[in-house]
Amino acid sequence: MTESSEFAALDQLSTEELRERAFHLARERLDVRFFWSVLRHVPDAETAGSLDGAFNTVGPTIDEAYAMFRELEGHDLGEDEPLLRAKFIDYLLKHDK
Repeated sequence: MTESSEFAALDQLSTEELRERAFHLARERLDVRFFWSVLRHVPDAETAGSLDGAFNTVGPTIDEAYAMFRELEGHDLGEDEPLLRAKFIDYLLKHDK
């Protein structure tokens, strides 16, 4: 499958399904950087400041970030939804091999 056909297939998915897939992959990869980049664009993400991102707390930090986003599941992402969709699709295209 070419990258353009992979993109088209992913773009047909709901934002929630993209989020689920990207978050699952990021948790497997312990990719705290991805979670941080997403949380910066989530409405009411001021609670993300409580995550310290210290190297020795990568596991708990990812779980905390994941839990924060799960609380927003089904809520309106507002004007940031297109940006978040693009972020999820980009992440899946780059890392879901």
